[in-house]
Amino acid sequence: CLVSYFTFGAYFDIGLFKYLFFLIIMCFYVVIVCGNVLLIVVICMNRSLHEPMYLFLCSLFVNELYGSTGLFPFLLVQILSDIHTIYAPFCFLQIFCVYTYANIQFINLSIMSYDRYLAICYPLQYNTSMTSTKVAVLIALSWLYPFVGDAVLISLSAPLQLCGNIINKVYCDNYSVVKLACSDTRVNNIYGLIYLCFIVFGPLILILYTYIKILKVCFSGSKQTRQKAVSTCTPHLASLINFFFGSFFEIVQSRFDMSSVPMMLRIFLSLYFLTCQPIFNPLMYGLQMSKIHSLCKSTNKQRES
Repeated sequence: CLVSYFTFGAYFDIGLFKYLFFLIIMCFYVVIVCGNVLLIVVICMNRSLHEPMYLFLCSLFVNELYGSTGLFPFLLVQILSDIHTIYAPFCFLQIFCVYTYANIQFINLSIMSYDRYLAICYPLQYNTSMTSTKVAVLIALSWLYPFVGDAVLISLSAPLQLCGNIINKVYCDNYSVVKLACSDTRVNNIYGLIYLCFIVFGPLILILYTYIKILKVCFSGSKQTRQKAVSTCTPHLASLINFFFGSFFEIVQSRFDMSSVPMMLRIFLSLYFLTCQPIFNPLMYGLQMSKIHSLCKSTNKQRES
């Protein structure tokens, strides 16, 4: 039958500790909002930062605000609630937000690797290759493609007849919903596999190709080229590694039996996937990128004065 609501099975009674967890999650959300908004404002308000690299970063930060807002407000309500349920339409809306956030993030990171590849390997042709029109098209595609792809994914999952309504997580997940289905899910599985190939392997191949080329230039280039590559690629590589760790934890938890793992650890791993990037990236780029760092300091001084 078509269920009207889902119950989250990962929550358990923690007594008064729920208020402590509420404060911790609230602090995370405040840090995410403040950090990302600050960097978005700095990039948008300073014309010297209207370069491709910083525009891609701005898109990354906007996506992190979008993804965290799709998770944290509802999570805070659920922590304080005694009945951990969600109406089906809101569940599918959350799935859409979480999935589009993750896919936009990965595509954006792959585009940033392509941008670094052009800047390091073809510095003289960079300005003619990475025009403002091309930047706008790449950013638009990084948002449009996941929105369309995940809308189709949700439209295939929503009409399924389900044999249960318990999701063993603290937020809605499409794979968990499909596992509850009594009806035929072959179309869902085929589309999911095809979409996964395009959304994962395409950007992954681009990232591997660009970094192989960057490494070749670094080994054969001058000391100045190597320093430029290290300074611009270190934050991006750190962000990629962090994203892959979070994705790995999420895939393992979704696809394999984790009943032997303590519930608290499973909850932490599932939330790490959705909190690692929004917290980590503003800190990493704000500290490592010299232009952003200096402008953030000047912005704070202006506010204090």
